[in-house]
Amino acid sequence: MDAATASLIRSPLLPHETSRNCAGSMFLTASGPGFTRSGSKHQLRLRQNAFTRFSKPFQISTTASKTRRSVVVKASAGSDEASSKPIAPLQLESPAGQFLSQILVSHPHLVPAAVEQQLEQLQTDRDSQGQNKDSSSSLPGTDIVLYRRIAELKENERRRTLEEILYALVVQKFMEADVSLIPSITPSSDPSGRVDTWPTKVEKLEQLHSPEMYEMIHNHLALILGSRIGDLTSVAQISKLRVGQVYAASVMYGYFLKRVDQRFQLEKTMKLLPSGVSDGSKTSVEQPEDGKYQAVSSHPEVGSFAGGVSAKGFGSEIKPSRLRTYVMSFDSETLQRYATIRSREAVGIIEKHTEALFGKPEIIITPQGTVDSSKDEQIKISFGGMKRLVLEAVTFGSFLWDVESHVDARYQFVLN
Repeated sequence: MDAATASLIRSPLLPHETSRNCAGSMFLTASGPGFTRSGSKHQLRLRQNAFTRFSKPFQISTTASKTRRSVVVKASAGSDEASSKPIAPLQLESPAGQFLSQILVSHPHLVPAAVEQQLEQLQTDRDSQGQNKDSSSSLPGTDIVLYRRIAELKENERRRTLEEILYALVVQKFMEADVSLIPSITPSSDPSGRVDTWPTKVEKLEQLHSPEMYEMIHNHLALILGSRIGDLTSVAQISKLRVGQVYAASVMYGYFLKRVDQRFQLEKTMKLLPSGVSDGSKTSVEQPEDGKYQAVSSHPEVGSFAGGVSAKGFGSEIKPSRLRTYVMSFDSETLQRYATIRSREAVGIIEKHTEALFGKPEIIITPQGTVDSSKDEQIKISFGGMKRLVLEAVTFGSFLWDVESHVDARYQFVLN
């Protein structure tokens, strides 16, 4: 590595002030109805209305909405037009995250090398704290309480830095695929009022997955769009909150699918697939009577959406799929493990990315326990735009699995 490159990816110092306290997401929350805790893990339980039930009133945070901006590509100094183009809806706020944002803008091919140095810095910081912990046992009572509080703040800062490293790697994978992430959805300036003015890139998104995985993704789309899957030009007026919930669920589905597909492809290469899968049999993909597979299938029952977007009963639109047959061959313990998002950092990324894309909704729980949706914003979006959103979300989850595994091999943070 030459001197210029080494200088470019030099790691910034990690600060030790407290990390920002983030409220739980209304689209996805690790303690909410969409998850159950399994030790320190977060198990994805896909069930009826998992993303429309809330445990407490929620007030929109104006401070958070003002501080969370997009990662932005600034015009070059010699440009006649001082314009900017967002490359991701979520702003990276830690010093390491901001540093990686600059690398993404100027030299995206150097992001992996920059990440390696950031991870080395995180490991050095964690090792140093471990050594200090051993020597702190002899401190007086007051001092050890203060030491533990400082250590907690440092750990929170490392976790936030790690989240943003993962996010930067996901964004880089989209850039490598020449697919731009959908920018934050705001009131449209289009005369028709549609918000989906972004490039489609549907073909490129479809090509990023294995044939077996894309069969499952296509079934997922069919469940969400229903009979409209062949009518992508029609426009519907839909709850922005509901669209955000479908997006978050699709991210988690992509994470689950990539995890399963990785094992499937390995066993297919080694010719270890179970009987009925290896020969392409399609007789075992019918909906089981006990509904066990439905609990961890494509997504929560998303109900009916304004404008005709609907999710039909599971199995009514499902086409036979080798990967689906393979998943149904799992025992309950394996199925539960594969339906688990492995790290808090991955959960945090899904929450923050979805909120950056759709904004924080103002939702209040009435004294009767129902959701007051009077202030729920309605947006106009074509069914083609919905397809693009869902494909991006599934791909985001797939990339998140990849980068989580890559980073964990260098900086262990996933709890097995």
